[in-house]
Amino acid sequence: MPQIHYLPDDRTIEIDDDDIILEASLRAGIPHTHICGGSARCSTCRVLIVEGLEFCSPRTSPEEDLAKKLRLEPEIRLACQTQVAGGKVILRRLAIDSEDLESFNDQMAGKSISPPVGQEKKIAILFADIRGFTAFAESLLPYDVIYILNRYFQKMGYAINRNGGMINNYMGDGFMALFGLENSDKAAEQAVRAGVEMLEELEKLNPYFETLYRHRLRIGIGIHCGWVVVGNLGASKSQTVTAIGDAVNFASRIEAANKQVGTSLLISEETYQEVKELAIVNQCVSVQIPGKSGEYPLYEVVGMPPLPVEIEAVSEVREGSIWQNFVNKLLALYAVVYNWIREI
Repeated sequence: MPQIHYLPDDRTIEIDDDDIILEASLRAGIPHTHICGGSARCSTCRVLIVEGLEFCSPRTSPEEDLAKKLRLEPEIRLACQTQVAGGKVILRRLAIDSEDLESFNDQMAGKSISPPVGQEKKIAILFADIRGFTAFAESLLPYDVIYILNRYFQKMGYAINRNGGMINNYMGDGFMALFGLENSDKAAEQAVRAGVEMLEELEKLNPYFETLYRHRLRIGIGIHCGWVVVGNLGASKSQTVTAIGDAVNFASRIEAANKQVGTSLLISEETYQEVKELAIVNQCVSVQIPGKSGEYPLYEVVGMPPLPVEIEAVSEVREGSIWQNFVNKLLALYAVVYNWIREI
């Protein structure tokens, strides 16, 4: 029977012909890390074939793609894709530290191959950033900076939440929001609609900031739709849902492109194809994206048609917009009085 000898465990097991290495490892209770669940979507199960490479099956198409991307030597194989037949293979697992072992024990729960820690989904990613905020903040007291950011994040959060999105990561005065985590059918439309409403909310908020601080906030928004891995990230007791993948990086680059183009809301070609029957587009520009070759078409969105009346009515009641407008006017009045007293 074929055999696999594991290093550094110094343990040999017998397997059936054409057994997959990962399945054989888990069946024998060997702690073999496999974060993606054994679907060739990560490299954590990879092994170094010390001897017996000739007894291993050729790389599958998914393994070949990953090997090319990571530039893996022929001796480095994915255990979830490699079968052994007709001889003895000596291998070394490459993810073997104590934290890997702890993660493995948490995952197993009696299953031969545990489910992936993340899930691939097509979603919409929105990045937003305040223009020139660092220089503006340097002229303010720290408490005022926190106050401004909280007012700003609150308003932006309203626009994102009422369009089915969630802010999952704050980065100074910027943030990332995700749309379509539960249902991606209208993720692009929701994200673009949220972006337009964010600009509208900022226009309502700016007179107050201008009165109190003699400054208007300007923001840049970038939106892209694409495939990502969605999962929990962070220490075990403080994990948050986030998205990882090239689509996230691309959305961030699109947001930054607003500075280059002089716009406020740009979306990718993929996003545009999803909303082209709805979005009001001012222009299409070709932009070079850092880290990518060639130029990419980006679309400046300046508006979206309103939602049906009944949906708008529900949203207005939910957000308490009448009360919010009253509070905003009251705060603006307070700001005028405050500045008048300060100048006396």
